[in-house]
Amino acid sequence: MGRPTIADIARRAGVSKGAVSFALNGRPGVSEATRARILRVADEMNWRPHSAARALGGARADAVGLVIARPARTIGVEPFFSQLLSGLQAVLSAHSVALHLMVVEDTTAEIEVYRNWASEHRVDGFIVVDLQVRDPRLEVLEELALPAVVLGGPGRGGGGPLRIWADDREAMLSIVDYLAAIGHRRIAHLAGLPHFQHTQRRIRALRDASRRLGLEEAVSVPTDFSDAEGAAATRTLLSRPRRPTAIVYDSDVMAVAGLGVAGEMGVAVPGELSIVSFDDSVLARIVHPPLTALSRDTFALGEQVARSLLAVVDETGPGRDLQMPTPRLTVRESTSPPAAGSPVRAGVAPTVDSGSEPV
Repeated sequence: MGRPTIADIARRAGVSKGAVSFALNGRPGVSEATRARILRVADEMNWRPHSAARALGGARADAVGLVIARPARTIGVEPFFSQLLSGLQAVLSAHSVALHLMVVEDTTAEIEVYRNWASEHRVDGFIVVDLQVRDPRLEVLEELALPAVVLGGPGRGGGGPLRIWADDREAMLSIVDYLAAIGHRRIAHLAGLPHFQHTQRRIRALRDASRRLGLEEAVSVPTDFSDAEGAAATRTLLSRPRRPTAIVYDSDVMAVAGLGVAGEMGVAVPGELSIVSFDDSVLARIVHPPLTALSRDTFALGEQVARSLLAVVDETGPGRDLQMPTPRLTVRESTSPPAAGSPVRAGVAPTVDSGSEPV
């Protein structure tokens, strides 16, 4: 049997289609006993209102959308996204609001999903992640005139969707300052995708800290966040004649992969190489040695994003961007002062290499 219709319900309940419409929409015109019988029959037939019909009547979809333009294989192993989704769902479920999630390969496909879901009235608003340099999605969201909350920022004024963000620059500076304080002068950074704003902020923070602290070398290497690219880039860095004494990874998945490569190559952690992860998770804590990492409550971040979007949908949301607490550095056994055999050579000019695009 296909999707039940109002006519199907009317036949089974022995009433007119008009009576069914009145009952299902909570309108007067039928007795309470008839209304109860119609609702019982509708429930037995597993009837649900058609989204397009609800939209034409001005009803909400009771759903929000999240489209992620990253390789599906990398999303599947990212603890950050699992915690974020758990936090989102905790709040949305409590309000009987569904989360429509789709993973696509690029921004063009993401924008197409936005347009389709908006035209079909599938969602009441969007959650946007991975804010980009000169992000084309923001203009599309403004054109669609649907509520949205962007995870990332800060905003630059002039309106646009509400942004919820943490200070990536300050977080990266805390890592570099710590590593420099315990003696590291050659620091590498395995960054994320270069067109993400948070990647650029972290790259610039390392570059600026290197100049301020007089580091011998500070290099940022963009990746796709995957364990495969993290491992390959680590292998390349550790094969250099003067390899870095510390590597900062933009994700815990890459950091764990890098730890494995160091073991494979006979590079002791932390004796010969210190490792820091920009994300903390169970994954970072259960490896040996456990990883020094930036810690934050990603579940609570997801809850805040969900609450903010529901408030924007209800037109009761805050008018300004929200800054979340800066992730704090949790020092564990994967970092220590560099080995005595890798001192800074006097008179060596600092090397700063990012290959990054200015924001």
